[in-house]
Amino acid sequence: MSSRTGQRGPSLSTSQRKHRSRSAPRYDLEKKPKKKESSGTSSLVSIPNSIKLTMLNSGLISFADENGSVSETIPDKPVELKNFPKLCEQRRKFQVLYKLEFQTATKVETHACRHATKKTNLHKNQNQKVIPYDYNRVVLPTVDREPDSDYINASYIDSILKPNAYIVTQGPTEETVVSFWRMIWQERAAAIVMLTKTFDFIKVMCVQYWPASKEKDETYGDISVGIVQEEELANFHIRTFRLYKTDKNVVIEERFLLQFHYTQWHSHTCPFGNALLEFRRRVRAVVGRRLAASTATGPMVVHCNDGGGRSGVYLAVDANLELAEEEDCFDVFGFLKKLRQSRKGLIENEEQYKFVYDTLEEHVVCGVSWFPVSELSQRLKQKSQRDPATKLNEYQKEYQQICKQTPRFTIGDCAGGHRGDNREKNRDVLVVPPDNFRPYLTSFQGNSFTDYINAVFVDGYTKPREYIVTEWPLIRTQGEFWSLVYDYECAAVVVLCVPPKNSQQYPPFWPEGRHSKKYGPVFTIDHVSHNHYTNIKTWIFRINKKIVSLTELMAGVKAPPKTVQLFQLTCWPMGHKVPSSTNSLVELMNMVERWRQRTDYGPVCVVSPDGRSRAGVYCAANACIEQVIQHGEVDVFQAVKTVRRHRPQLVENMTEYKYCYDLVLHYVLHYLNKDMNEKK
Repeated sequence: MSSRTGQRGPSLSTSQRKHRSRSAPRYDLEKKPKKKESSGTSSLVSIPNSIKLTMLNSGLISFADENGSVSETIPDKPVELKNFPKLCEQRRKFQVLYKLEFQTATKVETHACRHATKKTNLHKNQNQKVIPYDYNRVVLPTVDREPDSDYINASYIDSILKPNAYIVTQGPTEETVVSFWRMIWQERAAAIVMLTKTFDFIKVMCVQYWPASKEKDETYGDISVGIVQEEELANFHIRTFRLYKTDKNVVIEERFLLQFHYTQWHSHTCPFGNALLEFRRRVRAVVGRRLAASTATGPMVVHCNDGGGRSGVYLAVDANLELAEEEDCFDVFGFLKKLRQSRKGLIENEEQYKFVYDTLEEHVVCGVSWFPVSELSQRLKQKSQRDPATKLNEYQKEYQQICKQTPRFTIGDCAGGHRGDNREKNRDVLVVPPDNFRPYLTSFQGNSFTDYINAVFVDGYTKPREYIVTEWPLIRTQGEFWSLVYDYECAAVVVLCVPPKNSQQYPPFWPEGRHSKKYGPVFTIDHVSHNHYTNIKTWIFRINKKIVSLTELMAGVKAPPKTVQLFQLTCWPMGHKVPSSTNSLVELMNMVERWRQRTDYGPVCVVSPDGRSRAGVYCAANACIEQVIQHGEVDVFQAVKTVRRHRPQLVENMTEYKYCYDLVLHYVLHYLNKDMNEKK
């Protein structure tokens, strides 16, 4: 389950509390007589009184023992995978259990941190609350008799199955970057897992400890580092480093190391569970191969900014999935205790702890949804077969699961679109973008204009926010539409419908002839050229912006014209769930991609009649095709889940979901080999 869809902890209103008091006796735990604990109660957990009262009065437990302990609330052994969703459901219903488990697990015996708290080492710690214990710290060889040059803020951590499986460290600083690379070399690291941006929320989280470009290597102490290869995906980057040592300008030893850099995990937030699971899958594929190839391969090095919360979350997910592969069970609570005994601050709060549960549940419920492209035709035949017990085929089961896991946004989440001066800019007040994921307009068009347009960002496969999905502009929002295209430097506009001619409901929003046309007080659109093909029409436009802000005029701000190509699919009639020509839609996708390669690869603005139908199919199918090209894999299930993160109404029915598979199959059968040869 996504961490963003979880309910808040249970809070009872006054009337609810009164109702509880009538239907069940309240327990005054302060007055319970204390008795000596009997043997055999080691699995019982002592609970703080405030939590006990909440649990008792919410009906979660019916009694406490004489010692104020409760049994069968916290799992005292690993939980089988088949029972894990039920355990998670219980915790969603009674969220106080997260608090209970987290507080219990983090009250562990602490160990000495003598080295980390030495005066000479304090400046080497990013966060004085997240430091290594002496007993399992990574010890570096001393350098040039420098005092405490053996210290680095890093700890060896066991997984559930393997000792010293990880090294958790803080993000390198200017003072510690040389020590970081000394540790990587000394420990023969299997891979680097980086879970922070270098710069986030106006704060430097971690210095960039690798070269700025492939062209020039950097030297850190006696270790030189070069970038061999870099692959960018929407949520993470994969870099291949070449590490080498030289003697008199001759390379005496070299190694190759992969860094997996998760780029979409901001401080004090949780990422999307399915994105982190995909990231972990990529990491494990590489680390598993390296461990199988050489027994000399060392631990995986994991770091966020301070080696605390986010690193702990990743370790908890990774170690539990490793346990599940071996023994078909999870031990979330047990491993949290183990983590906290190994290093301070790993998994820093209940929200992160809940995210671990949600992510592991998502893994159990969704299973493995990707498969090699070579199996596509065979898999689609299997997915069409109905299950005699449920009367559903695989497509239907997958779509039902996606609907269960789609986030729900409140009016508060979408406050901008519900403001009085913005409500009339929506075709449907039930389809309004959440403020965290909508584009804010920046071009000033007058005091009566706001920063709002009914549009939402959608991630692609290789880039975050690769698409901007919006509805067909109203007469009063045409200026806002062109502001969106201009402000976000969209490379292309894709229109997936052809409204009736002279339609009042869907007025034209681009010049139909060769003459320029003005939209709103600021934007004038010039016709540059056009080409019309079977089922596809294209126009190239120049967007001119007039500066009307007095502040910008006085500051001498210039607004250079920008070029965009508009593509219109003409074989998807209004009211039809799918287009009449699948080939034309796939060809349109290819045309857009070729155009973007010629430009700066700006985002694609996808226009549908209502901002919900059709657009999700376009974005999800494009992401799937990218995955086919990049990695030879098909995963429509996760692509559609990703598309629906920010707008739950996208891919709004089974027909559209099944059509995503049809589009990918058509591309593989008719375009894949040709496109791959062109790329070569």
